[in-house]
Amino acid sequence: MSRFAGRRTVLLRVFAVWIITAATLMLLSVLLPGVEVESFGAALVAAALIGLFNALVWPLLIRLALPITVLTLGVGVLVLNGAVILAVAAIRPGFAVSGLLDGVVVVIGLTVMNTLVTSLLGIDDDDFYYRNVIRRQAQRSGATVDTDLPGVLFLEVDGLAHAVVSRAIRDGNVPTLTHWLREGSHRLIRWETDWSSQTGACQAGLLHGSNDDMPAFRWWEKERNSSIVSNHPRDAMEIERRRSNGRGLLAADGASRANLLSGDAPHSLLTMSTVLKRDRPGRIGQDYFTYFANPYNVARTLILFVGEVVSEWWSAAEQRRRDIQPRVPRPFPYPLVRAWTTVIQRDLQVQALIGDLYAGRPVAYTTFLGYDEVAHHSGIERSETLATLRRIDRQFARIETAAKYAPRPYHLVVLSDHGQTQGATFEERYGTTLEQLVKEACATESVESAAQGDEAMGYLNASLTEVSQGDNALARTVRRATERRTVDGAVAIGKEEREEIRREEEKDLPPELVVMASGCLGLIYFPQEPGRVTLERIHERYPNLAPTLRDHSGIGFLLARSEQYGAMAIGARGINFLDEDRVEGEDPLAPFGPSAALHVKRTDGFPHCADIIVNSTYWTEIEEVAAFEELVGSHGGLGGTQSHPFVLVPRTWEIPEEPIVGAEAMHRQMRRWLADLGHETYRDGAA
Repeated sequence: MSRFAGRRTVLLRVFAVWIITAATLMLLSVLLPGVEVESFGAALVAAALIGLFNALVWPLLIRLALPITVLTLGVGVLVLNGAVILAVAAIRPGFAVSGLLDGVVVVIGLTVMNTLVTSLLGIDDDDFYYRNVIRRQAQRSGATVDTDLPGVLFLEVDGLAHAVVSRAIRDGNVPTLTHWLREGSHRLIRWETDWSSQTGACQAGLLHGSNDDMPAFRWWEKERNSSIVSNHPRDAMEIERRRSNGRGLLAADGASRANLLSGDAPHSLLTMSTVLKRDRPGRIGQDYFTYFANPYNVARTLILFVGEVVSEWWSAAEQRRRDIQPRVPRPFPYPLVRAWTTVIQRDLQVQALIGDLYAGRPVAYTTFLGYDEVAHHSGIERSETLATLRRIDRQFARIETAAKYAPRPYHLVVLSDHGQTQGATFEERYGTTLEQLVKEACATESVESAAQGDEAMGYLNASLTEVSQGDNALARTVRRATERRTVDGAVAIGKEEREEIRREEEKDLPPELVVMASGCLGLIYFPQEPGRVTLERIHERYPNLAPTLRDHSGIGFLLARSEQYGAMAIGARGINFLDEDRVEGEDPLAPFGPSAALHVKRTDGFPHCADIIVNSTYWTEIEEVAAFEELVGSHGGLGGTQSHPFVLVPRTWEIPEEPIVGAEAMHRQMRRWLADLGHETYRDGAA
């Protein structure tokens, strides 16, 4: 885009927003008795003054009032915005507002109308703001670069399977991606995850090139007498410490935004493995301040947040009314957690990415969590899930537009870390949980299980933890507000999360049994027995356990290690002797694809492999699994589309002839792409 065309576009957008604001003021004067506007000319002048106040005065006001904004959950900033409206009314004849409450209502009305109209017309007013404010901030800090070497943004849609995105492209639910494919700029590729098809193991492989010894989203470590949970900040730090060699995908001045792991990025926001690090480069919490520096961001966010909560209540009620199956309960506070993920976190990470563009960072990686979160509770292709996907797709268009104004060219790569597979849960199908089944088979009550976690709640806690690590008024305010909900230095709002962390801290003696779930994958440990417990020893202590699991119709196979035969995948009608490369009877791994034996055997070699791992049955005719957690769409094991994510890359990039199998293989391919573009840092290790 030429500089003249860019300036013309900016002027047109400013003019459009100005007219919309003035027209809204006229409409509000008709609807609200406390608001008076004499003429459209007076409305135009008032709209211009509001814009000037927001551009010149607002940054100072919000810097002083940001702690109040946090403590009042954003309501304080609405009051502050209302005061700005009163100030404009005081100096502009022909525009009158009777009181502060009317000023707040005017702010809400302006925000609603601007959001609706600019969305319908494709006018990204906030994008204009980022270009003209964030870019100036980057230039003042001296962080920008000027080069022809292309940068790369990796935009991950968490949990979106290749098959689902293919249908979304066909049906028009991702118009930005569809446009790229139809104009020939990109191509769509399917790749395959490891057995543990979940974000912790997948991002460790994608960002650090190693997901060894990560059997699930959460697992037990006997030598530590505790669990590891991928989205607990201290556990995420430990996972990264073990996986990182200092040369991750983002090590070369890259940025990590809203990920579990950082890829060794020096710049990070909302990244689980770094939220507790107070010695990071830059000013911790500055990204949050920048977000609130836009005068309408808080008002817009609150409106969209409330709209998302209402949408969740409505869609849950519709599922109940129409008796849509499968479905799971979605009680409070899930609507708030969903709204956080699909509105606030999304906007924060997009703003940070636009800042990375204007700073000219060579590579950045971000995870859009919204689709995964809604698909877990609503279903992988239900109407509200696809609506969430459409809104994520719109962010790609915003980022593409912002990239045109960056100091270097950029390639956009869209990918997923894994997919999801739908189905009624194990408990719904059989009236019992995996934990209860193990208890009954072992005839014991000494069984510990990990509480079902929520990835979105984890990110909300991480965001509050990150803000609290700074050394400013905002950080001190958050620390005071969350003091009673902080465990081991990390904020834990959810009751289940706090109880789980405290249990780990207070543990003395190991439990007799531990049962953990990761979607349709179940892990069973015997913590009082050192090392990997063999199948023979399990038979000796609990003779009914393995037969109960083997013969259950909801369990496709179980992995155990025999003293005599080594690794065995055991099903109801046959056994796959993995170490001996032979099958007796029907192969229990056959429904799970040609790579299943490779994946299962690799996991068997992990030092922290569970004593028994069970994988849900996969019903091929209806493409369903039975999650051991209360999730409609699930992932974590084998079976269906959960194991087949995608990557959408520029068409000119070289694509390997062989299928990409495993997150580590995808990491190596991503390094090759960066090296081929000219990023020599990634040349070593690209082979």
